[in-house]
Amino acid sequence: MRGLYSSSGKWWPGAIPLVILWAIAAWTTMPAVEADLGARATAALKDTVLDKTKITAAGRDITLTAEAFSEEGRRAAVSAVEAVPGLRLVNDRTKLVPEASPYVWSIERDVVRVTLTGSAPLPASRTRLADGARAAVNGTEVVDRMALARGAPQRFDAAAMLLIDQIAKLKQGKITLTGTQVALKGMARDLGGRESIAAALRSLPDGYTVGENDIEAPPYVFRAYKDPVAGQVTLDGYVPDNNVHAALAAATGRKFFNEKVVDNLKASVGAPKGFLEAATPALGALSRLSTGTLVLSDREVHLSGDALYEVAANQIRGGLNKELPQGWTVKADLSVKPAAAPVDASVCQQLFNGLLAKATIQFESASASIDKDSAALLDRLIETAMRCPNAKIEIAGHTDSDGDPAFNQSLSEKRAREVVDYMVRAGLSPERLQAFGYGSKIPVAGNDTDAGKAKNRRIDFVVR
Repeated sequence: MRGLYSSSGKWWPGAIPLVILWAIAAWTTMPAVEADLGARATAALKDTVLDKTKITAAGRDITLTAEAFSEEGRRAAVSAVEAVPGLRLVNDRTKLVPEASPYVWSIERDVVRVTLTGSAPLPASRTRLADGARAAVNGTEVVDRMALARGAPQRFDAAAMLLIDQIAKLKQGKITLTGTQVALKGMARDLGGRESIAAALRSLPDGYTVGENDIEAPPYVFRAYKDPVAGQVTLDGYVPDNNVHAALAAATGRKFFNEKVVDNLKASVGAPKGFLEAATPALGALSRLSTGTLVLSDREVHLSGDALYEVAANQIRGGLNKELPQGWTVKADLSVKPAAAPVDASVCQQLFNGLLAKATIQFESASASIDKDSAALLDRLIETAMRCPNAKIEIAGHTDSDGDPAFNQSLSEKRAREVVDYMVRAGLSPERLQAFGYGSKIPVAGNDTDAGKAKNRRIDFVVR
């Protein structure tokens, strides 16, 4: 017996190396086993939709941490991991993504960026909305501050994408979707933007409605600038439609007899009431300035620049106040151009001839009333007369040969006197001016064509 115990006590020292070798083998092979199980568990989840997924392997046990978007999806994810071959235990630490109630999503635009906030129902939805915003506001920074949450209404993605398209039409503003109700606030980027947004909202998915819609239109601005150096008048801004555009272009051509017209106008909705009735006399006022700027913004007319003489400045101010439609206001910042250098009688005659070669003083049909479109020409003629203060000037009226000769004679005299009276009211001495009427006696063209008759209906200035 003593021999048996003595012999058996000799084997265990030899087992110690075996235990050490087994521990080393387990220690060196377990990470590979854990990595393999982790990879297979991850692969098992490839068709599931989860957020914040984390898989941790400890031996042959797996701890699954994730947020699911439905109870069915959560259970399916756990089952998929449990089915991984070689796995002993799944430690389930999954939970559901928080539910938002009410479900709120918004997109906001300021001067530098577009920001997405609120809830998105799925990671793919969040990516789709952020990418859609970047495409809609190409070149503008997009900040994604959306969080994932359950509880989105049906067709949420379609509604949100349509609203993202509208943010591109805003200069600044915010669009909020609360449940299925849309609220909008901000300033449209362009005229017509507000109407375009309203039209697009009619395509929201069924069940979605528009609550607050406080989108403002930018100011409706029409501008005209008279540049004497370039010899042109430039029109830009907006007009209500093509008919008004054509009417203003025609009026500009009549009133600005000595300038090239550069027309950059665009048609757009949103014009204030009485736009054409205000813009037409305002252009006439601008035509009388040496240089000037005209701005119509909403229902205010702002005219600035230099009149050719003091009386003209006063006439322009008073005339605009009387001619504008009801509800319109005028702000006239007018000064008077410095007087040009005096010239002798011969130069004065050349200046008169040069002006009258470009345009003719117009009268109402069969009347001695001066047409308003001739105001700019008359101002230039008056300025010229002021440059030769010692010269006497004959104002000669002429007609074509149509009609009764006696009537034509009388009409030519009345028109000449009307021009003299206009110039006297401007400050010229009546002693310097004489009115004569010649009827159709001194034609400058044939009376057998309309063009010839138009040339014969004229007022001449003759320096004596």
